[in-house]
Amino acid sequence: MDELILLRHGETEWSRDGRHTGRTDIPLTPRGERQARALASAVDAGALALVLVSPASRARRTAELAGLAGSAPLEIEPALWEWDYGGYEGVSTQDVRKERPGWYLWRDGVIPGDAAHPGETLEQVAARADAVIARVLRVEGKVALVSHGHFLRVLTARWLGLTPGLGRHFKLDTGTVSVLGFEREERAVTLWNAPVPG
Repeated sequence: MDELILLRHGETEWSRDGRHTGRTDIPLTPRGERQARALASAVDAGALALVLVSPASRARRTAELAGLAGSAPLEIEPALWEWDYGGYEGVSTQDVRKERPGWYLWRDGVIPGDAAHPGETLEQVAARADAVIARVLRVEGKVALVSHGHFLRVLTARWLGLTPGLGRHFKLDTGTVSVLGFEREERAVTLWNAPVPG
């Protein structure tokens, strides 16, 4: 693989309001759709060997508006779903801290939710990220992933051989492009959290 291009989906109401959005299927806002369209100028879709997209409609719509559909094999990849926040789904950090002062997702994790969304540990998210990395390393050429903020931060930590909790140091905004690649034989970050005018 030459490069791994990471696209975080455009803004949703919940991402705008700071609410944990794991498996709830929230659509893009008008601003999120503008962000997604702008990503087309940051990615040479014709140069991609493979595009993997989270099943969430916000990621699928971002891929579509960014012009990635039809440019290369585009595949819905369940491993690219966002962290399952369990009982914290739709809840802001500020609201969690009313019951758990000082709570921090990367350190303290989530509480179980319902049967459909029981929540994930950081290690479970990392296992999904490791599986995606193993897959894309077998591809010849450039690969794009369209996914979610926390998941892509964990994936980046794992790309660099770091523990998954160190993903907390990679702030990632909606509607941005990042690139993972190599410095000689070593894995590296070549672009991070780059906003695209639009």
